[in-house]
Amino acid sequence: MGLILSGLRCFLSLLSFLCLFLQPSFEKIHPSSFHELGLGELVSIYSDLCQMGTPPAIIDADELQRDPEATLRSLCDDLEIPFQASMLKWEAGPIPEDGLWAPWWYETLHKSTGFSSPQKYPQTFPLMHYDLLEQCLPLYNILRCHMKHKSSLLSSTLPPPSLPVPENAKLLAWVGDEIVPREMAKVSVFDSVVQGGDSVWEGLRIYKGKVFKLEEHLDRLSDSAKALAFNNVPTREEIKEAIFRTLITNGMFDNTHIRLSLTRGKKVTSGMSPAFNRYGCTLIVLAEWKPPVYDNDGGIVLVTATTRRNSPNNLDSKIHHNNLLNNILAKIESNNANVDDAIMLDKDGFVSETNATNIFMVKKDRVLTPHADYCLPGITRATVMELVVKENFILEERRISLSEFHTADEVWTTGTMGELSPVVKIDGRVIGEGKVGPVTRRLQNAYKKLTDGSGVPIPTYQEVKNLEPCV
Repeated sequence: MGLILSGLRCFLSLLSFLCLFLQPSFEKIHPSSFHELGLGELVSIYSDLCQMGTPPAIIDADELQRDPEATLRSLCDDLEIPFQASMLKWEAGPIPEDGLWAPWWYETLHKSTGFSSPQKYPQTFPLMHYDLLEQCLPLYNILRCHMKHKSSLLSSTLPPPSLPVPENAKLLAWVGDEIVPREMAKVSVFDSVVQGGDSVWEGLRIYKGKVFKLEEHLDRLSDSAKALAFNNVPTREEIKEAIFRTLITNGMFDNTHIRLSLTRGKKVTSGMSPAFNRYGCTLIVLAEWKPPVYDNDGGIVLVTATTRRNSPNNLDSKIHHNNLLNNILAKIESNNANVDDAIMLDKDGFVSETNATNIFMVKKDRVLTPHADYCLPGITRATVMELVVKENFILEERRISLSEFHTADEVWTTGTMGELSPVVKIDGRVIGEGKVGPVTRRLQNAYKKLTDGSGVPIPTYQEVKNLEPCV
């Protein structure tokens, strides 16, 4: 037991590198350095043990000091040894296993007989160690994320959530100018998207090695950025390159959705003014394995929200911006009603769109859709309007009242995330026969044929496809 506790004492001393910064005694003996803190060696040891199939238990000395008994009980469970109350106290003085460094490193410990209570607030961080902190913190976090039990000032009691598509747990995203793992895909707290939702975005879908309507989406992204007076915007080719690199790195060539965001960028200090944005825009390419998000066979149910769609007098919906609180408030209403989405009306009470999609209806073989005055003129919406004409249906774009939707023969919504989604009920009213109508089905088939045969090819896709083994 003495050997175990001695090894534990050494391990804890190395692991709690943040505490080293706050211990003047260590600074008196030797200047702090990356080598002295040993985080690189600890990560290497941890990696080696994991490859051997024996991942070690990890605890943080800070956690040990905060709650010694709970932390040691957990460690004993991991090590499959019994917890003993005697582990919480000891006799003053050294033990043989302390090592050569004990007179310097364990001087305070030798005077103790148990765990001391932690200070409520830390000491002021010495700025002379700021660069060292930047070097070591990523390694510390690698180890800390493998701790079974950890707490923080704002720790969540929620269990880790399951993902809709488990394969997305290990995706790689483009942030700024690099591709990083999911848990490292973060923007600065000084970024405009954090400080004011000051960003524009597009949703892209990938079909069989091609990005559908890529040029149209990049046109709208550029227009939105220009409308918001973004400066230092990446070129179109740079954005394409980031998209392709992200898809190729992830091996995502089909059944994939991209959330493409362009923020105004990082600020030199927090504040509203774009004059503080002097770093250039931040580009984010988030690609996920994601099938259409709605039931396009059985249909979806809508409810009308009390939240009205933005007027161009307030915030023009033709700017595809990330400030989505208007839509989110409507989505909350649909969640509370336990339905799929919410219809949003304009300021005069006419139907505009849903909280996430454009909307169409059929009445006596005529296809109608609201004017894009208060809603985003979606790219999928425009595509479907073209298909309506090609399929020889009469198309009307006009103001449509809610009662017209309630009494429609067919209704569907359109969007990149969901494609063409039939609506079978609105506000408790069954639409048509309560199932996918013939016009909807015909346009769904035409849309699928279009997505199968068009789009911007992803470089190397054909090479990858040719290398796949035959089944």
